[in-house]
Parts: sequence; C-alpha cells; structure tokens
Amino acid sequence: PKPAYNTVSTVIRVLEGKGFIDHKAIGNTHIYFPLITEEQYKHFAFDKVMNNYFENSYQSLVSFLVKEKNMDMDELDELIQLAEKLKNKKL
Repeated sequence: PKPAYNTVSTVIRVLEGKGFIDHKAIGNTHIYFPLITEEQYKHFAFDKVMNNYFENSYQSLVSFLVKEKNMDMDELDELIQLAEKLKNKKL
C-alpha cells in the first residue's frame, strides 16, 4: 500500500531536521538529496543500536547474535579471526 502523504512528509521533515537530507525548491515542488553518505549513516545507525540495545558492549552484541540469531559457527570463527587480526595491528 502507498503510504499517506502526511507520513512521508513527517519522515522527510525528521530526516532534514537531523541533517541527513536537504531539498532544493523548483517551482512548486522540492527535490530532495542526501547530505551524508550511506557509510556515514551506517556508522550513525550502528552507534545508536550499540548504545540503546547493547550498552556499547561488543560482547553483548556477539552473544546476542550467537544465542538469538543462531550465528553460524563458521561466521563466529571468521569474526574471531578478524578480531585477532585487528588486535595484532594495534599492538
């Protein structure tokens, strides 16, 4: 189903207010465009999820993925290997 005009308008205003998008008026219409990249938005969204749901604990995040989302053991091994590589780079 097509969303209501007011719903779309509200979402657009919220995104503009947060600085994610802007618009250009052309006649009696608006052209909307992003102000941040997809990568920047992913960082923003991930930080909010980590803070709101996992108390900024990566251990809680991985525990959730393993227990609740049945993370495959191969995926978990890959994640551990990646963590080890990153740890060694920092040393």
